[in-house]
Amino acid sequence: MLFAAPLLPGRLVRRYKRFLADVVLDDGTETTAHVANSGAMLGLDAPGSRVLLSRSLNPARKLALSWELVEADFGAGPEWVGVNTMHPNLLVAEAIAAGQVPPLSGYARMRREVKYGKASRVDIKLEDDARPDCLVEVKNVHLMRAPGKAEFPDCVTARGAKHLEELAGEVAAGRRAVMVYISQIGSADSIALARDLDPAYKRAFDRARDAGVEALALVCRITPEGIAVARMVPMLG
Repeated sequence: MLFAAPLLPGRLVRRYKRFLADVVLDDGTETTAHVANSGAMLGLDAPGSRVLLSRSLNPARKLALSWELVEADFGAGPEWVGVNTMHPNLLVAEAIAAGQVPPLSGYARMRREVKYGKASRVDIKLEDDARPDCLVEVKNVHLMRAPGKAEFPDCVTARGAKHLEELAGEVAAGRRAVMVYISQIGSADSIALARDLDPAYKRAFDRARDAGVEALALVCRITPEGIAVARMVPMLG
């Protein structure tokens, strides 16, 4: 995934109301950017951090700029981290299509944002006439409290636990279900559950795994020019 135009550099003043961030651009302009991230963003929203913003081509948007990347140091030196949670679904879809996720390869068709169950929608659905459908739920990961170890979630996510329960039901009905955790921190060499931040999610994860829901972990390569899946890493419970 390449950014449509060069990103605008600046310094973070503050993030507030979850979806807003005040930024001073390098040219001295003060602006407010949209934050496409409902999480706590622990360790990523320190005032003064270097950030990169994208500009929307949609003239109807209230906020033209979106926060894309932030520079952070988790112990191995400064690196760019992706904070826009609108990108992971596309990144995973691109990686599957390119054959970068072997456990999800070989399906004839891929569809995104597909309804299933009573009132649910799955991020990616893989279909093939020769085998059961595969439902793929994607979760963005951008928390790192120890070098190399990315964690999910960074705050309580009742919605995430509900997804796990629904996917377990799909497995019981004869379909395949896979959770894909994708780290927008390139230095991650594993992804684990932050059980202390959301014990209920950890319990839901364990029940889902016992029911046959699979879990995969991917790590991205992040540059100011774009983001792409770089490799698979171990998924720790």
